[in-house]
Amino acid sequence: MALTTNQHVLKWVDEMVALTKPDRVVWIDGSEEQLEALRAEACATGEMEKLNEEKLPGCYLHRSAVNDVARVEGRTFICTRNKEDAGPTNNWMDPQETYEKLGKLYDGAMKGRTMYVIPYCMAHVGSPFAKIGFELTDSIYVVLSMAIMTRIGQEVLDFLGDSPDFVKGLHAKKDLSEEDRYIVHFPEDNTIWSINSGYGGNVLLGKKCFALRIASFQARKEGWMAEHMLILGIENPEGETKYVCAAFPSACGKTNLAMLIPPKKYAEMGYKAWCVGDDIAWLRIGEDGRLWAVNPEYGFFGVAPGTNAKSNPNALATTRRNTIFTNVVHNLEDNTIWWEKLDKNPPKHAVNWKGEPWDGSDGTPGAHPNSRFTAPSVNCPCLSPEYNNPNGVPISAIIFGGRRAKTAPLVYQSRDWAHGVFVGSVLASETTAAAAGAVGVVRRDPMAMLPFCGYHMGDYFGHWLEMGEKLGDKAPKIFHVNWFRTDDEGNFLWPGFGDNMRVLLWILARCEGKVSARETAIGYLPYVKDIDIEGLENNGREFTHMMLDELLTVDKALWREDVEGIETFYAKLGDRLPAKLREELETLKENLK
Repeated sequence: MALTTNQHVLKWVDEMVALTKPDRVVWIDGSEEQLEALRAEACATGEMEKLNEEKLPGCYLHRSAVNDVARVEGRTFICTRNKEDAGPTNNWMDPQETYEKLGKLYDGAMKGRTMYVIPYCMAHVGSPFAKIGFELTDSIYVVLSMAIMTRIGQEVLDFLGDSPDFVKGLHAKKDLSEEDRYIVHFPEDNTIWSINSGYGGNVLLGKKCFALRIASFQARKEGWMAEHMLILGIENPEGETKYVCAAFPSACGKTNLAMLIPPKKYAEMGYKAWCVGDDIAWLRIGEDGRLWAVNPEYGFFGVAPGTNAKSNPNALATTRRNTIFTNVVHNLEDNTIWWEKLDKNPPKHAVNWKGEPWDGSDGTPGAHPNSRFTAPSVNCPCLSPEYNNPNGVPISAIIFGGRRAKTAPLVYQSRDWAHGVFVGSVLASETTAAAAGAVGVVRRDPMAMLPFCGYHMGDYFGHWLEMGEKLGDKAPKIFHVNWFRTDDEGNFLWPGFGDNMRVLLWILARCEGKVSARETAIGYLPYVKDIDIEGLENNGREFTHMMLDELLTVDKALWREDVEGIETFYAKLGDRLPAKLREELETLKENLK
């Protein structure tokens, strides 16, 4: 029975039921009773397995199909009426043709199955940031994951009332055919269609699909920002907390920074670090003229391998209850889970991510490299006390960061907002694993949004510049960091992890005008004396001012090479690249002479 009288919702659900032809329709009210019944059903059908209730209370194991283990960027499309509006960095299909083509795939796709109607809210229900979505799905895994990742159920419907303002999401597992797998977005229609996948990143439609691709389009239209950014609070010994947003391409330590643990020295002084969000930030200009941010999500969808008590104890602690693990090792000895680098004791009697017997003796990984945990935010030991504030938190600084072996210094500050937009627009990272092709290849990933921007990247940069004009002198300061500078042997020059807080404290001191900086060809760099290195070690030896000085050098020859890569990337965007960014590039070239 429908839980709403909203005619816009009911009409659309009826149309999708007529298309997909499920045997029955179940509305998700968000109650624990209903969710518990669905968990039991998923365990009965083998869709999920319940784990050790004493060691991992409320936790479940799920496996996706072997051909369906990651986001599929090649099958992800932005369907705008005008191809040019999707831009050269997105895959495009004509909306009319896409509705027809996929309509044939969806026809009868849920026969013999149940359609679940999930009303969900991104950001806090009733807050100025709140946006409503619906996901229709034939997967219990999706229902239970969306219940962790978003705020769901009756309260969402009550908040929506009779409004037609909601995002329409349709997901069908169908037969998981790779050839017919599509994740398509119709930004002009507030619609997302996903078919032939069961993997989280392609089917939890509130996540990248809505919270970034559709929301970035909405944000430009409505004058706010939807960004692929963590939100972190640093509390000083006097009890004041300042917040930063940070954008990093994948494999650059985003989750570790979001859940930062202050070094012992700072913890003893009374410093604390608070996680507001690990992945997505929605930002609006508040009544006070400053930029405020919320995390629109309600849970963490994290990569499991490599997460351990040393690399990220807070993330690990977050997974200890009410979590769904996907494509990890099932330890049959005590009905728990394991993954590579969790510890040095792989289970002897286990099943790998494909469901095959595994003991690690043949050298093959037991967990898929992209295996995941879906965990409730409330489990996070360092979750910010402001996490549930519907108005969000005020942002002092925006930080961009990439993985560069030689080019970018440890930290630098942009000269102003427009220059900061330039810095974000040319954000790049060097490939690390041979699996991704050649190592050390520079990949541009502007604002870490390349796969997630729902419209033309040139227009997106233009929107950033407009936001800066509206913010004026209340705009956050913009910085770039690089934890990954190496020596000629490939050893990291900076210890990273918790010690990144030392750099954050310099950034916040700059925001408050407490320290000066030196102007260079690329922006403002710290004076060596202004970054605290007391008690710092790297690779087992004392870290010196000379080492820091090396981390803060700007090699003009390397930067001139980088400019060539920037030219190539900018050329792709054609005449939609804002003139201001072209000017910033010319200034950089002049400075590097």
